[in-house]
Amino acid sequence: MANIKSQIKRNRQNEKSRLRNRALRSEIHTREKAAMAAAGTENEAEALRLTIKRIDKAAAKGIIHKNAAARRKSRLIARIRQLGAES
Repeated sequence: MANIKSQIKRNRQNEKSRLRNRALRSEIHTREKAAMAAAGTENEAEALRLTIKRIDKAAAKGIIHKNAAARRKSRLIARIRQLGAES
């Protein structure tokens, strides 16, 4: 445990941001699964739009790297196209 007052505060801030970031990363995973499940249905475009929006927001806030966000979006779109072609 830290003895310095500023470090104690910094630890509190770090814990809050860690939990916030974890929740947002979890939401991205959930939205990706929902988009995959909606592939080939009438809700496909909306689910994909919401997923991409959330990924972009996470990248803008620095929760995930911008290249990681681009990679996730690219792979998600490719998987959804593949699923749409199969069905």
